Amino acid sequence: MLPYLWPQGNASLRWRVVLVLCVMVGGELATLAVPLVYSRVVDRLSHPVSLAWAPAAIIVGYGLVRLVSAALTNLRDALFAPVRFRVARQAAFRSFEHMHKLSLRFHLDRHTGGVTRAIERGTEGVETLLRMGMSLSPTILQAVLVGAVIWRLFDWQYVALIVLMIAAYIVFTMKFTAWRLGIRRRMNDTNTEATGKALDSLLNYETVKYFGNEAHEARRYDEAQARYEVAARTTQYSLGALNFGQAAIIAIALTLIMLLAGRDVEAGRITVGQFVMVNTYLLQLYGPLNFLGSVYSAIRTAMVDLEHMFGLIEEDIEVADPKNPRPIAAHLQEAEPAEVAFKDVHFGYGPEREILHGVSFTAKPGMKLAIVGSTGAGKSTISRLLFRFYDVWSGAVMVDGHDIREYRQADLRAAIGVVPQDTVLFNDSIGYN
Repeated sequence: MLPYLWPQGNASLRWRVVLVLCVMVGGELATLAVPLVYSRVVDRLSHPVSLAWAPAAIIVGYGLVRLVSAALTNLRDALFAPVRFRVARQAAFRSFEHMHKLSLRFHLDRHTGGVTRAIERGTEGVETLLRMGMSLSPTILQAVLVGAVIWRLFDWQYVALIVLMIAAYIVFTMKFTAWRLGIRRRMNDTNTEATGKALDSLLNYETVKYFGNEAHEARRYDEAQARYEVAARTTQYSLGALNFGQAAIIAIALTLIMLLAGRDVEAGRITVGQFVMVNTYLLQLYGPLNFLGSVYSAIRTAMVDLEHMFGLIEEDIEVADPKNPRPIAAHLQEAEPAEVAFKDVHFGYGPEREILHGVSFTAKPGMKLAIVGSTGAGKSTISRLLFRFYDVWSGAVMVDGHDIREYRQADLRAAIGVVPQDTVLFNDSIGYN
């Protein structure tokens, strides 16, 4: 995520990230002050003085500190929201753009519904990862600050118990969530399968109707959804076990620390206000720690979703442009006739079956050339090779005496007119089509 969060040449986004970090630190310092002020209120009320306004002033100060803490937290989220959505948008754009750079072979071998769903889930994963990361960072900072304050005001025993609690909580959460990760992967896979089956069936609606296979298609879809249901149910059960384990760790730690504080109050080592302060700090930690389980689980889930999307981005481009492309001839840019030649072209869609066996022909400028043959003879393959959807095994496809692999694909395709045999309409207006 770092290249997206700290992009080259985008100073405004970088400054926004820096500002978010500053506001986050300010918010955590304000949150840290809340129990300190609260303990002063308790101590003043426990030992009333003649000046009646003193406790009231501290109470007002307590309210103001809480207000500042809430304001800075919400300001942090508001400042970071544009960063989150911009990064998610950039990741989605990069993925979609890369899909169009991949070869036709990739798209024929993959379920389009599965690919689009992977991009959609990955985009959501990017946004979730950043949102949860912004929730996790203040929690870590708050735990460090609370530990430092308690060490300063009390003694090492309190800090030791808090550290043990946090360590046990984190280890349990990470181990348990790692186990749940496999279940989440299976749930994603079954969801992709169900989506792909639905898309295939609806895209081929007419064929399904021809053969009266509506019930068969519905059954296949339901079977895929049933597998998703089982995986989703298992995920929910495991989430309940995770939440209970986390609550048990927190409850045991709270009890031990409060017993220790109660003993110190009886011994006169700390005041009632300090007892309340320790309890308040622990409750302040409990909220984020309880949320930490959900945050960590969401982050790991987002990472699974990102695996699929970034896996697509990392797919090798089978048909790539040359490093030093030859500029397309001026008359080709003006759509004037050019010579096209196939020279001893050998090609097949898979190594086990060769489609074109040494095909050679030349189409002179202005000449009309028809290619005829039975189904599967390779007629459509000729045009796919000319457009460079695939590269030939051997031989060469030439335009104006140069191998088409010497040109940029965009320049080559811009110079060729085509009327496909299949009429394709995008799901948009007539004007758009």
